[in-house]
Formats: sequence, structure tokens, C-alpha cells
Amino acid sequence: MFLVLLMAATVACASAQTKRVSILGDSYSTFIGVIPSNYATFYPNDRNDVTKVEQTWWSLYINAKGYALEKNDSWGGTTICGTGYGGMNASRNNFISRVDSLGHPDVIFVFGGTNDDWAGSPIGDYQYSDWTKDDCMSLRPALACLIDMLKKRYSEADICFILNSELKEPVNESMREVCKHYNVKLVELHDIEKQNGHPSISGMQSIFDQLLEAGL
Repeated sequence: MFLVLLMAATVACASAQTKRVSILGDSYSTFIGVIPSNYATFYPNDRNDVTKVEQTWWSLYINAKGYALEKNDSWGGTTICGTGYGGMNASRNNFISRVDSLGHPDVIFVFGGTNDDWAGSPIGDYQYSDWTKDDCMSLRPALACLIDMLKKRYSEADICFILNSELKEPVNESMREVCKHYNVKLVELHDIEKQNGHPSISGMQSIFDQLLEAGL
């Protein structure tokens, strides 16, 4: 009887220690069947060798750490700010609009900014309070607003931003400055192999490796 109770206590303890991870992202973090069914996805894709969810950067990380996926709220083509491709209003599905969709995570990875760069979204000025919808049509105020919302909504969670390689310097600088202002972790990726503009199997492995190198 004692052994049974001990085993039950061990299982309960292990379960209590399992961290729950949520991802707020764009196409780099998508995989069909994992993200909400109405979201645009990229993976799997005929022009990329990532064909299994286990090959994604986030699955590699979660499995290696023994963590659990809480929610993957990644939507292909989405921007952090409210200005998308062709100058369209992307406020309906940008990162800010999805802050409340992450469940109850212990760890949050935010992997964005790529589409803000590719779409040529306005950069704007640094602004750390009193944001309006018009303010958040530009990257810098939108990024600050996003972090502020995440920290308030998930006050107990560890938040880490991931910055893609090969983006324009104004986007890189914006991410560094705003994350520094809020004392939020930022992992700047480098040397990520890509196929059709998206991480390949090797690229996914590199993202995972660089997260571990950053002490995450």
C-alpha cells in the first residue's frame, strides 16, 4: 500500500512540474492539425522537407524538455502590427488580436516580425503607453502594446521572443529595443537554413539548438 501511495505521489509531483508551453506565431510555427482549423498554415508544404510535426522547432523543444503543448496559436502570413501585405488592415488576425488565445501557459514563445518585414509594414516610433488602434498599425508601438498585454494577461509566465534571421535592420533594432525596455528575453536567430523562405528540417533543428544555447 505504501508503495502504491509513493508511486501515485511521484506521478502527481511529476505532473505538477510539467511546464505548459504556448506559441504565438506566424507560418514558421504552424503545422496542420495542431493550429486552429481556420488559420492559414504552411507546414507541411511540397516545397519544404519538413513533413512531420516532430520536426518543427517547437515540438523538438517541448519533447526535449519534457514539457506539454498548451496552445499553438500560429497563423500563417500574420503581422505583429495591424498593417499587412499591400497595406491591408490586418488587425483582425494580427498578433495583438490573438493575445487571449494562449490558454494557461507557463512558457510563451512569440515568434513574429517576419511578415512585418516582408510586407513592408510601417515601423513607427517607440511608444510605451496609451496606444490607439491607429498607433498599432506600425510595428514599434504594436510590439510594445503586445508585450504589455502579454505580461498583464500571463503575469506568471516566462515570455521569450524569437527573432528570425535575415530580416531588415529596422525590424531587428525594433525588436531588440522594445524587448529590452520590457526586460523580455529575445533570441536572435542566425544561419537558419530555409526552403521556400521557411525553415527546413535543418533550419528547425538550428532554431531548437539556438534556444538551448540561450539557456531556455
